[in-house]
Amino acid sequence: MNPIQTKAKAAGVNLDRLPVHIGMIMDGNGRFAKAQGFARLWGHHKGYKTLRTALLDCSDLGIRYLTVYAFSSENWRRSDDEVAGLMQLIEKSTRDEVPTMMRNNVRLKVAGRLKELPASLQEAFQFAVETTAANTGITFTLAVNYGGRAEIVDAVRDLIKSGVPADEVDEACLSRKMYLPEVPDPDMILRTAGEMRWSNFLIYQAAYAELVVTDTTWPEFKQEDLFAGVIEYQSRLRKFGGVTG
Repeated sequence: MNPIQTKAKAAGVNLDRLPVHIGMIMDGNGRFAKAQGFARLWGHHKGYKTLRTALLDCSDLGIRYLTVYAFSSENWRRSDDEVAGLMQLIEKSTRDEVPTMMRNNVRLKVAGRLKELPASLQEAFQFAVETTAANTGITFTLAVNYGGRAEIVDAVRDLIKSGVPADEVDEACLSRKMYLPEVPDPDMILRTAGEMRWSNFLIYQAAYAELVVTDTTWPEFKQEDLFAGVIEYQSRLRKFGGVTG
């Protein structure tokens, strides 16, 4: 066991029953900033540092897939300054973190309507995805300009363009048209800042995911919160619509 796994086991995590794929809704950056007397963008920068740590913690713990809600398709409604700042932050962090991802065997993927993003951000994503493509550790997906409903619409459009007859459309067929069909469905969705909503995140894939909510805001999220979330997940009886006992 590595040091993270040793700490997790001591905290009560069953290392033999880890979720394969965790989705994270990183909520509360703005509220955290406001509580500290700073602008919302300051909170997003703090949240980026939290994400960097959380990714490496998940990797060391043994999580195989981590998908995070970095920028939703609804986030365009925010102020021009905040949106521009977020685009710059995502681009800079993507470029800056490539060496870290290479050192830690992290493979990056990106999901969303990427063609609507600034050209320089698209280029940063392409570089990072291609550079890390051969890595075999945790698969880290950034959901950017992402919406669960939009993903379903895009999948249906793709089916129609492909000429698939209506009577041949089933769940397996639709799943193959999602943004990242090779990534397994999430076992657990972890949301910070106490909100009890999916917020249009992986709504097709997360049909049977366990929702775990923590009251702490995302910039305050710590390793202990990750462990507590996994322990809560492991306490659930997952029946997938069936009956046990």
